Amino acid sequence: MNNKTFKPIFESITEAVSLQKKLLSILIDPDKFDLTSTEAFLNQIPKVTNYLFVGGSEVKNGQTEVVIDQLRQLSNLPIVLFPGDVNQITDRADALLFLSLLSGQNPEYLINQQVKSISKLQHSSLELIPTGYILIDGGVPTSVLKISQTKAIPQDQVSIVVHTALAGQFSGKQLIYLEAGSGAKCPVSTEIISEVKKNITIPLIVGGGIKTEFQMEKAYKAGADMVVMGNAFELT
Repeated sequence: MNNKTFKPIFESITEAVSLQKKLLSILIDPDKFDLTSTEAFLNQIPKVTNYLFVGGSEVKNGQTEVVIDQLRQLSNLPIVLFPGDVNQITDRADALLFLSLLSGQNPEYLINQQVKSISKLQHSSLELIPTGYILIDGGVPTSVLKISQTKAIPQDQVSIVVHTALAGQFSGKQLIYLEAGSGAKCPVSTEIISEVKKNITIPLIVGGGIKTEFQMEKAYKAGADMVVMGNAFELT
């Protein structure tokens, strides 16, 4: 369990949004993370990083905890779980994005996985942040699509994305997360980001395929409150 004290994650996000401050999170996939290079990794991530997201579509049992423990020793950044399934939940993090996959119409990731997680979360110290998760077609098959057995929303179906995001907000989600998928050829379009941001009143997270400072700034300018990048970035 984490003994550090942070301002609640959701409070810090909403405060930043109110101040029009853009946020950056670095996503770490425990199955692909080199524990022997943790210090070097932390030294090369952008200094403006606000949070470390930890999670992936396929992660071995216990690997998430090992990675978080290593990060704890070398970083003071808040750690937020971004779980692919219930087995990745651990109290060693500070918060958890309580994800509901709103796109794709698969009840397993819309509600079933959430029900399975309650035995772990009911008495957990984790800060739980209800998050509407929407998959956008990034031009390549992704592991999250394979695992969830769903289809992403095509980038030209902007109104469907907006309506899905609003359905998430109206059902009580505190965040909307637009995801093009790891290794996406095409990040979420600026049109989608802009239209979703115009219509929702909760913070907007955008990730998948954002690897450069130029792509990150485009997402911010379009309306993203937080950008999520993997460990393959080229910021200057």
